[in-house]
Amino acid sequence: MQIENHAEALRVYSDLVKKYPRGGLWGEYARAAAVSGDFDLAERLWGKIRSMEPNTADLLSRLAWEYQNIRLHAKARELYRQAADLEPRNLDLQLSLAWLLARTGSIGEARAAVSRCLELDSRGEQARYLAGHLDRRENNLPDAERQFRDLLASNLKDPYVQYSCHSELAHIFDRMGRFDDAMAQLAEAKKLAQQTVNQEAERKRIDAWHEDVLLKTKSLPRNILDTWGKSFPPRARKPAVSVAFLTGAARSGTTLLERILDAHPALAASDESLAFSKILRLIDLNAPAVPAQRLNVLRLRYMSNLAKALGRPGEGKILVDKNPSHTAWLPAFLRAFPELRVLISLRDPRDVMVSLYFQNQTNTNHLGFERLAQYYSNVMDMWLAVREWDGLVWMETRYEDIVADLQKEGARVTKFLGLEWHENQARFHESNQEKPVMSTNYNAVTQPVYNRAVGRWRAYEKYLAPILPALEPYCKRFGYA
Repeated sequence: MQIENHAEALRVYSDLVKKYPRGGLWGEYARAAAVSGDFDLAERLWGKIRSMEPNTADLLSRLAWEYQNIRLHAKARELYRQAADLEPRNLDLQLSLAWLLARTGSIGEARAAVSRCLELDSRGEQARYLAGHLDRRENNLPDAERQFRDLLASNLKDPYVQYSCHSELAHIFDRMGRFDDAMAQLAEAKKLAQQTVNQEAERKRIDAWHEDVLLKTKSLPRNILDTWGKSFPPRARKPAVSVAFLTGAARSGTTLLERILDAHPALAASDESLAFSKILRLIDLNAPAVPAQRLNVLRLRYMSNLAKALGRPGEGKILVDKNPSHTAWLPAFLRAFPELRVLISLRDPRDVMVSLYFQNQTNTNHLGFERLAQYYSNVMDMWLAVREWDGLVWMETRYEDIVADLQKEGARVTKFLGLEWHENQARFHESNQEKPVMSTNYNAVTQPVYNRAVGRWRAYEKYLAPILPALEPYCKRFGYA
């Protein structure tokens, strides 16, 4: 497993559990299956474990964590609920459920779970933070501000809660029009985050990876899709699918667009699943030809995992895989799925920078504007390279156009996918309230479209000034000059 020879590792695990069925290896085998991307096998093995062992709260919570790791959140919620019901006074279990519901459930459900945590420990840092977070999401800004200030004054021990309180206050001040106060809070938050990361090593690692991927992509000829298509013609492809990849820079409106598309009865959109990432490394871009049988195995694996991520039947529907920032997957995606439609979400790069800076995600919390601009450049340079390929089926759509006229731009995108606009799409915020949102703007996409995020960057222009020259070429290229 450590050298990523997953097929051989799974074969050995299979032999081991047959030889030592009571040896305690089932959980390790299941985790190996999940890591390798065989979610069907992992789920069967987790079912086997449940049939062999008493279904204690500990076992159920461990399995919930495994499901959460592969972003099958509906199953994780179900198991955490069962575990929490078995041990209603177990604070750690109740907190695990509360955190997951705050991200993937309704506010009402999350509020009930947080209240149970506060009943067990009224001074608990995480539960108090979640209570304030839910208040902020419901626009109860004065109470939320008070709670976060009280938390910060209480000598917090949890560094993530400490960071998040500053982050939440920044969002509150932004809504109040107190823009300098918002930036002061984020400056404090980022100081905390930067203490936990070797920034130089992380910078070198990420830049080297992006440079390598971009160079490989640029080395491919413009007619590469024709070459790949001839070696893997339509008659050889199984299953026959209609799939689109929705990507672009993070914070460019991909989640909003995914929700609008998913509301169409003939579409099924997945929100940042791991389905393609699990076959990515198995696709050799440089091989002159890849056997159709091998590509079909990978396609079937991808489709199976995507179906699990969707949590509902997707047969006969057009499938949309939304994964912002993973534009680097495009060459491999197109090799395995030559019929792929590519949908790129655009937004004013300056607004993207502000939104990224405000975003609370552990892998980017330590980044300042300069690094965020480089991150944006890495993603969009990749797209600009692939966009030149002959025969690519692609469309760019602007967040600002969706906000200005939801039906007009939504219909244009829907038609690109081969369908007509459906009335359900205008009410996208009413459907799938239970559907997890991997983006941190999960509150915004369960509301009707609003325009307050358009041109947001102007309130922070003096803070953006050092990176505006780096963004200018992209503003011009994408029509935001």
